[in-house]
Amino acid sequence: MALDDDMALLARQPLLSLMERDALRLLAFAAESRILRAGDVLFRAGEPSDGAVLVVSGAIALTAQDDGQPASEIIGPGAMIGELALFTSVPRQVTAIAREPSQVMRLPRSVMRRVLGESPDSAEAIMAAIGDRLRGFVGELSAVQRALGAIDRK
Repeated sequence: MALDDDMALLARQPLLSLMERDALRLLAFAAESRILRAGDVLFRAGEPSDGAVLVVSGAIALTAQDDGQPASEIIGPGAMIGELALFTSVPRQVTAIAREPSQVMRLPRSVMRRVLGESPDSAEAIMAAIGDRLRGFVGELSAVQRALGAIDRK
């Protein structure tokens, strides 16, 4: 894929779309492309994460358990797996297996940190968006807590 195509694919991701063009170019340049055959395991649930993966082409099956059960979700081009792993180390929550020949773009956390370190405006925009998401989650959790409290009082 050409660098401009990689940048366009990255720019379709909500958080990454907030990055300045030069920062996005650096991220696209440093991203690692990987070709998968049907059945290739991208990673397994519980493994440490070192970044995110963006599906360029094909289909990836995601399963919460590594027990041969049917996939809980099938994702295709444009989907990102492990966005949180761009910013912090968390164990993989799912096993990801190529359902068909696929191409993915690996975005290492170390590269993201370096790019954001060189682009404070991009870092600030992403931090603000993550803060907005967290506030939204807290609001949703508060609503669930109130609903559960109302059920308990009955």
